Amino acid sequence: MDEFKCELLVIGSGPAGQKGAIAAAKIGKKVAVVDRKEMIGGVSLHGGTIPSKTLREAILYLSGFRQRPFYGRDYTLKENIAYDDLHFRVRTVIERELEVIKHQLKRNGVKTFYGTARFLDPHTLEVETLDEPIILKGEKILIACGTRPAHDPKIPFDGQRVYDVDQICLLKEIPRELIVVGAGVIGLEYASMFAVLDIKVTIIDQRPTILDFVDKEIIERLKYHMRNLGATFRLGEKVVSVKKDERERVVALLESGKKVHGDALLYAVGRQSNADLLNLEVVGIPMDKRGRVTVNGNFQTNVPHIYAAGDVIGFPALATTSMEQGCLASGHMFALAIKSFPESIPTGIYTIPEISMVGKTEGQLTEAKIPYEFGIAKYAELAKGQIIGDEIGYLKILFDPKSLRVLGVHVIGQNAAEIIHIGQAVLSLRGTIEYFHDTVFNYPTLAEAYRVAALDGLNKV
Repeated sequence: MDEFKCELLVIGSGPAGQKGAIAAAKIGKKVAVVDRKEMIGGVSLHGGTIPSKTLREAILYLSGFRQRPFYGRDYTLKENIAYDDLHFRVRTVIERELEVIKHQLKRNGVKTFYGTARFLDPHTLEVETLDEPIILKGEKILIACGTRPAHDPKIPFDGQRVYDVDQICLLKEIPRELIVVGAGVIGLEYASMFAVLDIKVTIIDQRPTILDFVDKEIIERLKYHMRNLGATFRLGEKVVSVKKDERERVVALLESGKKVHGDALLYAVGRQSNADLLNLEVVGIPMDKRGRVTVNGNFQTNVPHIYAAGDVIGFPALATTSMEQGCLASGHMFALAIKSFPESIPTGIYTIPEISMVGKTEGQLTEAKIPYEFGIAKYAELAKGQIIGDEIGYLKILFDPKSLRVLGVHVIGQNAAEIIHIGQAVLSLRGTIEYFHDTVFNYPTLAEAYRVAALDGLNKV
């Protein structure tokens, strides 16, 4: 049985694993990464971030959605859009990104092993491959094995009519009616995408509210615009069973007695960590019921030489934060002078319309009894908003009425996840709303919304 020894052994090649491995390799450490061959790049590349955002762009392009304010609601770039039209773009992007990731690992001297890993002892992994098993030994170990969709035994997943979020790309045809169970980030992203295709979408969630970490006004605007697309929200409703009727349509029975019919159902309720497949019991690392691992501020588990980063440690479970966590974990394990985890982390939610935020929400400030004022700008008031046909976009700046320091920025509309970084920079540098008032922005741009919002806010104090 082959054996390989290294200074850092990384389980998983998603954003956290990639960046952690490369950061260690760049300071001359001998590094190895282990992952299934079909999953190099992690869920982010194969089932999450990259495929879903590429699918979103394909839908927006082929549906002509962004041009409808000018050419009418019936405008479309392609009649009778088939799923192959959408998936072609997804496949192309995944293939290109996969080559980039493989090249980065190879260029930095990171050894890649293909297979499924499990712990034999605190420093040793056994990797099952297509051939004979391989033994890997690491002085330090980084667990970055990601997650998989959580399954409910009441839901008969078949990849034909009933899908989890990793199976949705297996759709053979676009349904006329879609049931989405779960109004979290992923569920809402897919629900809004399919609604743009004039599919009747019903969103079911047992919680009475959605995305509680997002500013309430922004959520109300999202729900309003999704309803305009034809989406139906059934909040505070629990699915008790799913079956097919005589016409092979999906029927979701709710606890309230209601029945919701559709051609397909997407189950998007939670994720299950893959750490439960690693035999962590043998090294004494505990997990919660979702398989998540607890770490300290340096991303160490209760076993000091074993670290964990990315989705496997839970919220926020974003590709961006996972990358940073992987780098910081590598820095700490090899005693580098490293920075602390950034306080001002932007969040991007790729619904249609898009949402992004950084800093505090109005609800958080109110609960903490922190006085604040706000300024707003509407895309409809901007020349760029008119040019691109986005009349629903909206930007809000929260700030301290005495010091004028920026406390939070919230955006809904086109390019929200791009322009949020302007607010992030000012917030991180503890800047004031006066910056937006006094600076000069290119014209016409969406960034100009910051100046409009600043003028509105300063007029209130």
